[in-house]
Amino acid sequence: MDWLRALQRCRQDRTPAVLLTVAEVRGHAPREAGAKMVVTADATWGSVGGGNLEEAAVRRARAMLTEAAVAPVLEHHSLSDRVPVEHGVQCCGGQVVVLLEPVGVLPSVAIFGLGHVGLELALLLSRHDVELHLVDSRSDQLAAERLAPILAGPADVHVHEVPVLPELVIAELPAGTHALVLTHDHAEDLALLDALLRSDVPASVGLIGSSAKWARFRATLADLGHPTHVVDRVRTPIGDRHDVPAKTPAAVAVAVTAELLRLLGHVEARRGSRS
Repeated sequence: MDWLRALQRCRQDRTPAVLLTVAEVRGHAPREAGAKMVVTADATWGSVGGGNLEEAAVRRARAMLTEAAVAPVLEHHSLSDRVPVEHGVQCCGGQVVVLLEPVGVLPSVAIFGLGHVGLELALLLSRHDVELHLVDSRSDQLAAERLAPILAGPADVHVHEVPVLPELVIAELPAGTHALVLTHDHAEDLALLDALLRSDVPASVGLIGSSAKWARFRATLADLGHPTHVVDRVRTPIGDRHDVPAKTPAAVAVAVTAELLRLLGHVEARRGSRS
């Protein structure tokens, strides 16, 4: 498998990786500028030159994966028998600069309900680098012409049409998905919340609706056996209405998107603080 297909597979399998690129070569070196390699915790594809150069770069890449580093790094290697090495001498005589770029797992967001607000929300989120799951029990809400602007964005979009029991989709979502519940049917909303709170998939759970709706849902979820601390995981109402007080679908979507991006930013900040 070449490096490009390997990188695509890592993205598909949600496997963190580091992309190594020979950024600059001066003098003689085993590979030319532009040579690439993909490194994961337990596999590699491609080559940046073998020997001490490659072994050192792979070890640095795996350290970056362990640290959950997010910033790229430039490494300078001198291919001389006079330079101390750990993994064998390379005496080509050249100088090589290797760029190491972490390729993280896309954050995953699931929108349950593609009505007026859900569609606007999906459109905004589709403009970001996220894995976006769109779930609805109504086929007309997922029509190709309706979703075309969403599919045109940079997000990795997955469409789930489930006429019956949309909560079954939860098992198909990546672990750590941020779930937003805003369907057309309060009974469907409640079934989704019940399933989400019983699952270890969601990183967060958000619900659209009024305080009266949540009071009824809260009581019912307790009757279904959910402890208070589990029910408290539900974030409702979603969206910062102080910043965006308007109630139009587009305005609500802006508020929810801003809130969610802040949440995703906090997650990335916690990951990066370990580096």
